[in-house]
Amino acid sequence: MTNADDSHLSSTSSQTGGTLPLIDRAGMFKDRIAITTANSTHTYGELAIAAQRIAGALLGDKMDLQEQRVAYLVTPGFEYVAVQWGIWLAGGVAVPLCISHPRPELEYVIQHSQASIVVSDRAHEYPLSALTHALQVVYWSISHCMTHPIKDLPPICPNRRALMLFTSGTTGKPKGVVSTHAIIQAQVTSLVTAWEWTSADRILHFLPLHHIHGVINVLTCALWSGAQCHILPKFDAHEVWRCLKKGDLTLLMGVPTIYIKLIRAWEELPDWEQKQVITRCSQMRLMVSGSAALPVQVLQTWQTITGQMLLERYGMTEIGMALSNPLHGERRAGRVGQPLPLVKVRLVDESGVVVPEGIPGEIQVQGETIFLEYWHDPHATSQAFQDGWFRTGDWAVLDDGYYQILGRFSADIIKTGGYKVSALEIEEVLRTHPGIDDCSVVGIPDCEWGERVGVAVILKPMAELSLSDLRQWCKERLAVYKVPTRLINVVEFPRNPMGKVIKPAVKPLFTDE
Repeated sequence: MTNADDSHLSSTSSQTGGTLPLIDRAGMFKDRIAITTANSTHTYGELAIAAQRIAGALLGDKMDLQEQRVAYLVTPGFEYVAVQWGIWLAGGVAVPLCISHPRPELEYVIQHSQASIVVSDRAHEYPLSALTHALQVVYWSISHCMTHPIKDLPPICPNRRALMLFTSGTTGKPKGVVSTHAIIQAQVTSLVTAWEWTSADRILHFLPLHHIHGVINVLTCALWSGAQCHILPKFDAHEVWRCLKKGDLTLLMGVPTIYIKLIRAWEELPDWEQKQVITRCSQMRLMVSGSAALPVQVLQTWQTITGQMLLERYGMTEIGMALSNPLHGERRAGRVGQPLPLVKVRLVDESGVVVPEGIPGEIQVQGETIFLEYWHDPHATSQAFQDGWFRTGDWAVLDDGYYQILGRFSADIIKTGGYKVSALEIEEVLRTHPGIDDCSVVGIPDCEWGERVGVAVILKPMAELSLSDLRQWCKERLAVYKVPTRLINVVEFPRNPMGKVIKPAVKPLFTDE
């Protein structure tokens, strides 16, 4: 093995054999700014050098990590990306940890992924060093890795395992979703093509970096394109508006909960600042919403405030992004558009028969963007596919060429009195009620009906709502079998880190009435 001077690092291709296109491309943009934070600015060249130092530290005396799992807990920013790239350059599988997770959940991911090395920044050094000692796993601090000399790195073929993200666990224990370098490249290529990313783009990033939305849609697409990514350590509505006011951003991506919080924060701004924000936002080229259903009311309010119609898309950890409203052309409220490049989509009934347009069915996806496997769970991996198509568990209907999501069959499709009812459809109507701030509709087991429609609501300040009043209001807007028969008031909903309501945790709330 040989050491190399930093001055020789015009690109990473000499270190990787040209086998990791994402990182090799950094050489094309070496003098361009890659990552900015509130206190720092870093170029693509600096990122490549840091990643190679980290790779050398992870390798130690080894020639290749050979797909060893490396878990890392790092505050979003330059060091996060350097660690991720360093793991890949060393031949490892990157396993990002969530900075907001308590110790038991971190322990679960480290153990389930069978990580042999754990890396953290200084902010997380104490809890991680203690945890890794207890688990008898090797621990490295980034500060140590950054001082390591650069060395020759192993060639990495595209079909090697590269990334393990964990599902949200809304239907059971989180599963480790494994993707290869080729799969990641396909996911990125699909989005860069559809949304026309370029090196002139500048995106604000505040999404969790253990989730596909933050890791692939925002961070990796930006870095593939040579764009600039301004990273906030966490979401803060007022800080987001401050960044948007500068007028140098071209892209914004978030989840419905974030857009709701941004709308509320905007309402608190003085008139002059609201007008300034409207001007700046209207100059941006794209704003995207995903990871959960976007209420039509939120889309309409956002468009009124910013002049931007949010582009709603559909995807999940196992498939990357599959459906998207068009960048150019008609974006339809309550619809998630059409298949993205490199992706095939079909709808099938419960027997696995393909259904025609206008008939609800399960979304099944096929293409180069589909994950490799659930880690160490061949049975779950096998069960997830039907004739080579991935079974998403989400139901939708194709309406005039655009897909409309009806919800997860296990959580959002309520079987009541012989009807299949979409909880998302009912929620959309209930959110227009003057006294309801937010709601979650679930199926409550019932001997006579199979399931009854139950709704948990968060009421607006000073609002009151009885079941009889709600039912009367709903009957003017919904078919009678869709009208809720159970109602509870709650202060907040159980949510995952992406803000999505955990419906299996909502159902038990009705037993406490």
